[in-house]
Amino acid sequence: MSAITAQLFVQLQKLLPKYLLTSMIRWLAGIRIVAVKNFLIRRFVDLYKVDIDELRHPVPEGFATFNDFFIRALAPDARNIDESVTSIVSPVDGTVSAVGRIDRNRIFQAKGLDYTLTDLLATDTPEAERYMDGSFATIYLAPYNYHRIHAPVSGRLIAARYVPGSLYSVNDATVRHLPQLFTRNERLVCHLQTDAGKMVLIFVGAMNVGTINSKWTGDIRPKKYGIVEDIAIDNDGSSAAFQKGDTIGWFNMGSTVILLTPPGACDNFDALEAGKTVEMGQPIGEILTPR
Repeated sequence: MSAITAQLFVQLQKLLPKYLLTSMIRWLAGIRIVAVKNFLIRRFVDLYKVDIDELRHPVPEGFATFNDFFIRALAPDARNIDESVTSIVSPVDGTVSAVGRIDRNRIFQAKGLDYTLTDLLATDTPEAERYMDGSFATIYLAPYNYHRIHAPVSGRLIAARYVPGSLYSVNDATVRHLPQLFTRNERLVCHLQTDAGKMVLIFVGAMNVGTINSKWTGDIRPKKYGIVEDIAIDNDGSSAAFQKGDTIGWFNMGSTVILLTPPGACDNFDALEAGKTVEMGQPIGEILTPR
């Protein structure tokens, strides 16, 4: 996509009724009429060349709706979870949008664009300071990707916060041309206690993402306006705990995850580079100081 076309695409998004379109797609994806949902699934598989051989259920018969297919589970042996005690694994299948060091309070988005850590976390400065000069990895999930989100390390959830916002696309064209994209869009911010210390895993919503879901929150419907919501977590129970590779949530359409680590906790995700394709479970970073 040329720069001019990408700019036009961004401007068009500003005019589109993004929440109405997202609601319509959510309704369409939930249709249970067999002929309709089978048609949608088959067309999607053909259009995006989805590898159906790695799925747990047959296509399209094994899915009650198109949305069930979209958040499809993989066969048990479809992905290998790296077992090294010091590895951080990719939480998703996707493409690396940006990766590297956090520059004090600034996170790189694209050439000439960045955004603040404080705005991303929608929190006070002391909480954000823990991750200043730390590391980040931003991974984009295209529509054809497997859309479940898994734990990058073992640990437990210690806090979660839903941040209302817009629903701009998070594809490459928008990332390169819309400033502060990831702080404009709605997101679920999950604070984790792990073997590498504290981490943050952020689920970023986008246009056509009908809901964000985590094992702790259930489905979260998009909200453009409203206050930031702190989500109650049972920190004394086993429900907050997870092992590396466990399923912890999913997107109902394509979107982005952002992983943050404190300074000195990992190797800055040196194995990654922008544009690289990753699969859930493969090592993307190394814990430097287990704690």
